[in-house]
Amino acid sequence: MRRRDFLRTSGNAALLSSVAVGLSAAQSRGAESPEPTRLGPKGGGRYRVGLIGTGWYGKVDLFRLMQVGDVEVVGLCDVDDEALNQAAELVAQRQPEVGVPKKYKDYRQMLSEGKYDIILIGTPDHWHALTMIAAVEHGADVYVQKPIGVDVEECLAMTRVAREHNAVVQVGLQRRSTPHLIKAKKEIIESGALGHVGQVEIYSYYGGPGKAFTQEPETPPEGFDYEMWCGPAPKLPYYPCLRRRSWRQFMEYGNGTLGDMGVHMFDMARWLLDLGYPKRIFSTGGQYVKRGGISNCSDTQTVNFEYDDLMVTWNHRTWAELPDRRHPWGGYFYGANGLLKASVFGYDFHRYYSDEVQSVDVQTQYEAYPEDQTEPGIELHCAQAIRDHMTDFLTCIAERKRPRSDIEQGAISTICCVLGNLSMKLGRALEWDAQKNCVRNDEQANALLARAYREPWRRP
Repeated sequence: MRRRDFLRTSGNAALLSSVAVGLSAAQSRGAESPEPTRLGPKGGGRYRVGLIGTGWYGKVDLFRLMQVGDVEVVGLCDVDDEALNQAAELVAQRQPEVGVPKKYKDYRQMLSEGKYDIILIGTPDHWHALTMIAAVEHGADVYVQKPIGVDVEECLAMTRVAREHNAVVQVGLQRRSTPHLIKAKKEIIESGALGHVGQVEIYSYYGGPGKAFTQEPETPPEGFDYEMWCGPAPKLPYYPCLRRRSWRQFMEYGNGTLGDMGVHMFDMARWLLDLGYPKRIFSTGGQYVKRGGISNCSDTQTVNFEYDDLMVTWNHRTWAELPDRRHPWGGYFYGANGLLKASVFGYDFHRYYSDEVQSVDVQTQYEAYPEDQTEPGIELHCAQAIRDHMTDFLTCIAERKRPRSDIEQGAISTICCVLGNLSMKLGRALEWDAQKNCVRNDEQANALLARAYREPWRRP
């Protein structure tokens, strides 16, 4: 299995049939459960919302925003007609009083033709920087998926533009809004129960046995603008898997498992322990088992993020048995008084020299949001966290302050993961100078901080 494939649903027919036409969220909730309060602009009315990238997590994020915000979705953009039309129909079902949003295949046209208060970005990673910057320059506040960019210079440019325009930019690093992790931070870490933390192991072991994934190149299907999909990134031969989630298996369009799954857990560790940039990053890894396929991402990788009195170590392997089936993707925090196991599914606090284990599980909100149970593609263990992340985003828009996963925090976590991959590529440790935004004493590494853009696109 690839990235969280155990949650994948089957086909487009299931996607559309799961939401009955005319069945709004309020109708499915029933008379006994009151409509949840939604946050809107201070002066009244609704936020005008647009979504760029209407695939899997674009819709997941948008539907959570619609559940907690007083919004009207007025624009959708995607280079894939099938994904775009599908999203438009589903959105219309959730906002029958507004109807079908206007559809676009070029984000530049969408931004120039409409007035948007909020833009959500759910594109593949290589499109995050250009779309976020364009949205901010058009006056919108932005929710952008992680990692915020594919290289260091993109991350720095995105942060700079957000500050120049006083934009509220929330990054989809929703561990910072996960209720059970907020509880663990307060009651286990900040209370002193865990004691001084000297080592953290963060990881993802999703994958499982099997051969490397192979596929033959094909002609892009009608209605899918592959030229625009590639945009500033290299234009590889078209593989059907690129059209959906498996673009993550190509370094040209992202940063592999470290940039996908690792950025979540590294950001979680930084947030829980109030960490900034590490002083040194060193990584080893490669394709050790699943060789010979079309992916060029590591199937095995270790990254050491070194702080003054703490080592945070990332590990992933995509080919073996899960060592911890309760926490297949998470972190172990080793403190002087015990061990905290934390993940998207809950946490367990083990006190040393004691049989006592304090456990908390992730919670669902089916009573308030019964529509979650029939939404294809939703990650139920993340739904409340994303809703709370969106609520924080809306609150910060109204109050003009920085959100929990502000663009600067997203930049730090993303840059460190990018540097992890560069360290693996170069075969040596890298020391990041956060004041000068460069790798200390390493001209070769600094030359790799910005990827070349494909013509006619220009770097921000």
